Amino acid sequence: MVFRLNLYLVLCMVSTVGACTSTQQLAARPQPVGMSTAHYEDSLRRNWNDTGDRPLNVTVWYPAVANAKESPWEVAIFNAGLNAKDAVMTASPSKMPLILLSHGTGGSAAGLGWLGEALAANGYIVAAVNHHGNTGAEPNPMLQGTVVWWDRPQDLSVVIDRLLADSRFGPRIDASRIGVAGFSIGGYTALAVVGTRLSLAQWQKFCGDTPIACKLPPEVSDKFKPVDVERMVTQDHRVLVALSHMGDSYADPRIKAAFVMAPVVKAAMTEDSLKAIKVPVHIVVGDKDDQATPAYNAAPIAALIPGAELQILPNVTHYTFLPTCTERGNNYVKDLCISEFGVDRNAVHQQVIGAAQDFFSHNLMQ
Repeated sequence: MVFRLNLYLVLCMVSTVGACTSTQQLAARPQPVGMSTAHYEDSLRRNWNDTGDRPLNVTVWYPAVANAKESPWEVAIFNAGLNAKDAVMTASPSKMPLILLSHGTGGSAAGLGWLGEALAANGYIVAAVNHHGNTGAEPNPMLQGTVVWWDRPQDLSVVIDRLLADSRFGPRIDASRIGVAGFSIGGYTALAVVGTRLSLAQWQKFCGDTPIACKLPPEVSDKFKPVDVERMVTQDHRVLVALSHMGDSYADPRIKAAFVMAPVVKAAMTEDSLKAIKVPVHIVVGDKDDQATPAYNAAPIAALIPGAELQILPNVTHYTFLPTCTERGNNYVKDLCISEFGVDRNAVHQQVIGAAQDFFSHNLMQ
């Protein structure tokens, strides 16, 4: 087992965030970014309302032709990026790597647009799915979508299938060069598709010993109560069936590298599965993260995965990985929008983008 904490990253931990911005960040994009949406379904799984197939609504970013006109994109309280909607994709290269993105609890594809656009500007096709039942892109969150988080890696595998079959994107994707990136519970999702497995018994014991650590995430705690969770995991037939598959493998051999941001639920991950991961993994987390506490999540996960890289950002909290906010967001949703400790969210994003570009360039562009 190899566990590396790069000298550069150690120096970052004792410096200011602004001084630690990656030297790989670019002042201007190499090329414009196009953005399109795709609406797929998984015919093998039902939606949580049991009214149809499981929806897979996907945002795709890609390198666009040089004359594409980019426009600001606002989604709810967030500045979701700058892109050219439905622009023509650049003709060269003919094949590009694909990166899948997985958002956190209650988030959406747009929430990782800052990373998706940066990667697309540098030669990747990037696809982010809204995980059904656990996304702010749907009218109402569903408790099942929060409780059954091992549904998420299956979404990514089906999205790969659908993208490869899509006439707009399939011919341009190099299926031998596919990576994944995820944030928070999306970090678990990224690890699951490269081999991480869960143990229900292990999770139940942890929650019994440390109940406060298994409380509902802040994003849904005002909508559901612990009694709702208890009722669902003991009485809901579909959730009971899902629980019986919690320990299944959701690894997808097509995915060759995983970039993981502020991962959670390490207590449910089996050590053997983490030790068996064969693909490159880079994990980044803030040292002030009180939801994905590094000492109990990112650090032990990285210590178990052979060759994993761990990057710890000083004074960075969980929500620093969200997009920058609009003025309305800054005024009314300060817990999601205002970074503590004087951290510049844009500067952190650029640092993470630099790390992601370095990581995927080394592991998918060679």
